[in-house]
Amino acid sequence: MRTAYNVETVRAAERELMARLPEGALMQRAAAGLAAACADLLGRVYGRRVVLLVGSGDNGGDALYAGARLARRGAGVAAVLLAPERAHSAGLAALRRAGGRAVGIDGAERLIAEADLALDGIVGIGGKGGLRPDAARLAEAAERSRTAVVAVDLPSGVDADTGEVRGAAVRADLTVTFGTHKPGLLIDPAREYAGSVRLVDIGLRAVLPAGAELEALQHADVRRLLPVPSGESDKYRRGVVGIAAGSARYPGAAVLAVYGALRGGAGAVRYVGPAADAVIARFPETLVSDRGPKQAGRVQAWVVGPGAGDDASAVVEVLASDVPVLIDADGLRLADRDAVRARTAPTLMTPHAGEAAALLGVPREEVEGARLASARELAGRYGATVLLKGSTTLVADAGGGAVRVNPTGTAWLATAGSGDVLSGLAGSLLASGLSALDAGSTAAYLHGLAGRFAADGAPVGAHDVAEAVPSAWRDVTDA
Repeated sequence: MRTAYNVETVRAAERELMARLPEGALMQRAAAGLAAACADLLGRVYGRRVVLLVGSGDNGGDALYAGARLARRGAGVAAVLLAPERAHSAGLAALRRAGGRAVGIDGAERLIAEADLALDGIVGIGGKGGLRPDAARLAEAAERSRTAVVAVDLPSGVDADTGEVRGAAVRADLTVTFGTHKPGLLIDPAREYAGSVRLVDIGLRAVLPAGAELEALQHADVRRLLPVPSGESDKYRRGVVGIAAGSARYPGAAVLAVYGALRGGAGAVRYVGPAADAVIARFPETLVSDRGPKQAGRVQAWVVGPGAGDDASAVVEVLASDVPVLIDADGLRLADRDAVRARTAPTLMTPHAGEAAALLGVPREEVEGARLASARELAGRYGATVLLKGSTTLVADAGGGAVRVNPTGTAWLATAGSGDVLSGLAGSLLASGLSALDAGSTAAYLHGLAGRFAADGAPVGAHDVAEAVPSAWRDVTDA
């Protein structure tokens, strides 16, 4: 599992580790890893032109020491000092001994345009807000150029803890981060600024606490969570998921939610709603009922809301049940917050940014710009687990703890009905016995992987995504 820690925790761990090591050893470890990553990107170091964008503090020191290592291998290295009086003195001395040079910001834009690589050491992980004007000008010059940009630990100008970008920031092709991932490297919009991310081990893991800020599941983690039937299994032991979805206007939402549920490992799917004919025509194995959720029969979890329109009756009945419930789409608008908070069984809410914004009473842009804070806020308000869909899908538990960030997916998943498939898939995993956090994050992982397989670089429909879920499942379990 990939983990990320906030700045305060990282700083504390660094202090503890530095107390055990010779002075400067931790920075040298970071600089060595940074220089190696730059060399890999360049392919050939000798004769290459490298420009260092150096601010004050240790982040600039990492850049200077890495630049010194590249200079010793024959690169022409120039350090642009944004604050010469506060530049890391030992790192600057090392660069000069290796044959590198230091310059002011005058003429820096030309140096950047002519360089093969620009190393962003302007602001460290403690930076808040956008870049100041001089630094912003250099970031813009780097973006305009064809120069490869490598960020030191985190792109300057993005928030390490939240992933927010509140002004000008460096856009990197590669970010070399030290010791552990930072939340901003995994969450949009900051994630878009990071490019590819390379983690350099500097020994920090030994002193980091167990509780991370963010977790990103990997194949092995998902494999351990996926339900596997035994020889004693029957459809009830495997779980029965109820789908209360669809309307005369949106029958396809019901069909797609059932499709996702059938691919999610449950033993049976019960459907309740006005789209029964469409569901049965496509999936004759579905158990249908026209008597409402209360009278539909035994289920281990409910999915309610996709395509429901304005009829709140099914939402009310489902929320009154004593089994896990997933609320999506129209169900989010129709669900009474007090009724959700009063539930004793787990609740999983799956809004996209627009739906989350409506529930929080804020503009959509605020949710998209502060995804981590929005997911946590919504989970706290409703006392539910929240799966916030989008370019970065987050799963926040009502009880706090690490937020899960989904590492799979593709932009082609932004298509009508894709969320209905995800809801059915997650509901099926809830019915199999997974917690709301595990069901949501596992479903998002499989759904994103299925989207990649189905799209393969081309447009894709929601039904294609559902069809690809078994391939994604096998890819995880066969890894």
